[in-house]
Amino acid sequence: MGESNRLLSIDIMRGLTLVLMLFVNDLYMPGVPTWLGHTKADFDGMGLADWVFPGFMFMVGMSIPFSVGNRFARGENNLAVLKHILLRTISLLIIGVLMSNSRNVDGEYTGMSKSLWSLIMYSGVFLIWNNYKITDRNIYLVNALRLAGLAMIVPMVIIFRSGETTGFSFNSWGILGTIGWGYLVAALVFMGVRNNILKTAIALLAFLGLNILSKLNMLDFLNPVRPVFGTIINGNAPFIVLSGLFITLILKKLSKEDAKKTFVIIASLGILCLIFGFVLRNWFIISKIRSTPSWALICNGISMITFAVMYWIIDIKKRIKWGLFLRPAGANSLTVYLVPDMFYYIIWQLSLPLLFYKDSDIPLVVIAGSIVWALVMGAALPVLLERVKFRLKL
Repeated sequence: MGESNRLLSIDIMRGLTLVLMLFVNDLYMPGVPTWLGHTKADFDGMGLADWVFPGFMFMVGMSIPFSVGNRFARGENNLAVLKHILLRTISLLIIGVLMSNSRNVDGEYTGMSKSLWSLIMYSGVFLIWNNYKITDRNIYLVNALRLAGLAMIVPMVIIFRSGETTGFSFNSWGILGTIGWGYLVAALVFMGVRNNILKTAIALLAFLGLNILSKLNMLDFLNPVRPVFGTIINGNAPFIVLSGLFITLILKKLSKEDAKKTFVIIASLGILCLIFGFVLRNWFIISKIRSTPSWALICNGISMITFAVMYWIIDIKKRIKWGLFLRPAGANSLTVYLVPDMFYYIIWQLSLPLLFYKDSDIPLVVIAGSIVWALVMGAALPVLLERVKFRLKL
């Protein structure tokens, strides 16, 4: 399997995790079954929502050997690839911090509603990071649009208040920032070892070790740098992303020779992750909020087994049609993840009654409404975005 010969199952599973993210995020409200939602920090267990985000991070890792590998295949040198990795990471961190703050806008002290602040901020993000088709004739227009985006975001950061004296905060990277740090580590590891499975395995085990040491409070001497590098020091996110990268390296090495053997190996690795995750449960509770190693291993196990099944169905048995509606979301995941937030803020700003199901006391109505929302935003919307060629590029 060459660098650019990407498996359809990867895009479809990434689309699946994205649609599920949209579903559980919309479902995040009282009254829904606990097994669908996020568990509390001190609760030993997990629901569907606690797997979806690490499942997506796992798929980010699976994509790295293709996205970064393709750059090397095109003849780019290490410096050019490193520049791309750093720019992408910084972009994810910036957008992650902006999104994290948008949740805490205090309209009274900011001078505008949370919805309006967020709409302006997201509009600026789209103008800066839109995937423009740049030519000699439009380069000045593109630069002007990006400057307009910057001119929208900077004032929002300046006027932001989450309280009377609390301004814009840089201490939370948010979901995209966590992905950014995990991506940075995994991409740099891939740069260093390329397709070497053994060295990649050593790297991912090293970050699992970091996660364990961090949760045993044995890395407290690094606390001064945790506000910036805490995600890396904790080891949890890099471990999950590297695990996805590791699975793709196995696919690239074995899938053409023996697809069935590849399926068995990936599924077996998933089972082993589940076993070791429950073994570590004796010392670390299963907790997404605490980013415990037991939780990471169990999530990896679920991701590996799920992907193995999809690989068997889609790439070995060629049963493809059922999952094609998920492919556009998987191929344009960042845009599809961000655009629904814009719809939320428009609905709230204009007081549109489109989210009426959230007020229902009947769990089935709430769940059904969130399913429809996720399918519209995660399946129908990507097709429209594809037709109008709207895509963010980091």
